[in-house]
Amino acid sequence: MAGHIQDRWYKTETAADGKTVRSKTDRHGTGLRYRARYVGPDGTEKSKSFRDGQKRLADQWLTQIEADMTRGQYVDPRASRTTFRQYAERWIKTHTGEVNSREAAERRLRLHAYPHIGTRPLGSFKPEHIRTWIAALEATVPAESHRRIIVGTVSAALTAAVEDGLLSKNPCRARTVQLPKPGKPRVIPWTAAQVFDVRAALPRRFQAAVDAGAGCGLRQGEIFGLAVDELDFEGGWLAVSHQLKRIRGKYVFALPKGGKVRDVPLPAAVTTVLRDHVKEFDPADVTLPWRTPDGPLVTKRLVFSGIEGRHVRVSNFNDHHWKPALAAAGVIPAAEAGARYASAREHGMHALRHFYASVLLDAGESIRALSAYLGHSDPGFTLRTYTHLMPSSEGRTRNAVDMLYASTTRTHPPEGKAP
Repeated sequence: MAGHIQDRWYKTETAADGKTVRSKTDRHGTGLRYRARYVGPDGTEKSKSFRDGQKRLADQWLTQIEADMTRGQYVDPRASRTTFRQYAERWIKTHTGEVNSREAAERRLRLHAYPHIGTRPLGSFKPEHIRTWIAALEATVPAESHRRIIVGTVSAALTAAVEDGLLSKNPCRARTVQLPKPGKPRVIPWTAAQVFDVRAALPRRFQAAVDAGAGCGLRQGEIFGLAVDELDFEGGWLAVSHQLKRIRGKYVFALPKGGKVRDVPLPAAVTTVLRDHVKEFDPADVTLPWRTPDGPLVTKRLVFSGIEGRHVRVSNFNDHHWKPALAAAGVIPAAEAGARYASAREHGMHALRHFYASVLLDAGESIRALSAYLGHSDPGFTLRTYTHLMPSSEGRTRNAVDMLYASTTRTHPPEGKAP
């Protein structure tokens, strides 16, 4: 056995004649009687106390401790008393990756996990607690895809707790825990008419931003972070080396999403539009921190800027320029007098990237090339997102089979018919 049981109510002493005598201690009849003790893997003594009449439970507990040590699943009982919130807050601080990713994870935990499971000790987690929490999420988070991201964040924290020895196994991975489904809808790209109608409805100083998105596949942050020195008009290339990003309410320059710096073909039509734009609207020298709000300052000569000559404030642009243009083009309903426009997540500037992808795929461009131009880390992700936009591939399949059948029919006519 990993340790031994101490009986606090009795002590064994050696009498003068050499015989052992069992006598009551000063604690007899008070407090917890049995103290199960063992030495943990770190070399320190651990213990747990049990009531009178629970010696068998104490023995079972020690046996379980020994089995966990043998299987490599031992968890220090003291460490397991750490609450989920206490551990998750430490985990977030050491979480590697983009600053925005850490902030998004912290926000998901603070809003949707801590109020339900934040005070629960790690060692007490069971699958039923996760099932109950996931069911409660349905009342506050309608989108199943969003619930899945939240549960994924909690699961990642619990997996880290397992690896740090504070939890024996992740309850989110139990077979009885049904994770919310991804629920990602199929991308339905805009028509060319919608793209140009939205473009026409924007203020003139922002119209060329549509061409950068629909004609080069740039994200919104990459569009409004686009610098003059990233445009190679003569060579026909656009370098995506950074983006405009908002962190904790402050704007910074940072690498593109996933750190995917890339070069994108610059079509002649987009070249003309951007050339005309920089002639009409002088590029603005904007100085912002790099990567984090307290990062070193860098200066970029931005192609797109606000009226005051500073960088575009994305939230202001979305509310006061983009959504009114969507409404004017009939993409979303007009807002009622004095009210804000309804949420239109699927019709953000990201819709221009989807349009760009649909145009390239329809023209026969490869998934690998499209993935590189969009800055995706995995061509498989690009394929899963846009495979339904490849009608030319389906057409080639049908034509190939039809031609096979046609040639076979000519060589071997159906029974009963002469060749």
